[in-house]
Amino acid sequence: MHKAVLATALAAALLLPLAAQAAERVQHGSIFPPWQHGENNDAAKRGLSFTVPQVDDLADFHGDVSDPKLVLYVGGNYFFAMAPLVAAFEQQHPEFKGRIYWETLPPGLLEKQIEVGGTVTSGNMTWTAKPDAYLAGLKKVQSLIDRGLLTGPAVPYVTNSLAIMVPTGNPGAVKTLSDLARPDLHVVMPNPEFEGIARQIEASLKRAGGEALATTVYKTKVADGGTFLTQIHHRQTPLFLMQRRAQAGVTWQSEAAFQEQVSNPIAHVDIPAAQNTTAIYAGAKVRNALHPEAAQLWLSFVRSPAALSIFERYGFKPFTGTSAG
Repeated sequence: MHKAVLATALAAALLLPLAAQAAERVQHGSIFPPWQHGENNDAAKRGLSFTVPQVDDLADFHGDVSDPKLVLYVGGNYFFAMAPLVAAFEQQHPEFKGRIYWETLPPGLLEKQIEVGGTVTSGNMTWTAKPDAYLAGLKKVQSLIDRGLLTGPAVPYVTNSLAIMVPTGNPGAVKTLSDLARPDLHVVMPNPEFEGIARQIEASLKRAGGEALATTVYKTKVADGGTFLTQIHHRQTPLFLMQRRAQAGVTWQSEAAFQEQVSNPIAHVDIPAAQNTTAIYAGAKVRNALHPEAAQLWLSFVRSPAALSIFERYGFKPFTGTSAG
């Protein structure tokens, strides 16, 4: 018993500095989303402004749901690009100014929302926003077309690749994907249950270290607490890193680029091309959409030079028809 008590006390003593560091980070509300300071809200009249990070904060729901002229379900991989994209779209189509509503939940969750007619509950609030267009990975979009939830054809527009996100200074000394298996390294990873990126990450882990590496990161370390799985989507990855709950996590390189651009204490480690995975982003109209013409305008817009120039700010590349899926 004495040894058990001593071990518990020692563990607590070791954790106290980490807890203090995390508490210190939490005091700075700027590390919590929404990181765009209201820019991702397309509502013309916002009324009372009431946003409390970590408490009352609907970071994945944007705009005025009361009477939109276009409703977009966008996989959360580029939530940060939506504000400039919407602004550019509205410049070309002024009739949509202040009338676009969009969500940036993970693709799997948006799929479930489509299945229940567009209704969603967050906290004590329930509302319905039936989507006009759905945008995610090409394979996911095509699967929903095959199921009859979307109407084809799928419209591909950009590609993205992976990177290892780390805190500024890289305190875990992460150099390669193989480092993620280290028992001393806490990592945060997208949840395979509803995050398409997890499939690409597992493929890259296998390229870097075989089945053993993928199993260690996504099973063994999950079981022993060394790998945290996200509950929402990989927007949680930089939060875990900034709160010092983890020292690394694999995300799309564009997300690391965004965090660096807004001066959050985040950096990244490049993954070699031979181990990396490229994703193709695509969209399609939702079957029985309320605004099908508006959906088609958006799907045409995301392939336009104006939209592609915005995507390129974050490292996305235009889809050329030859990129790997």
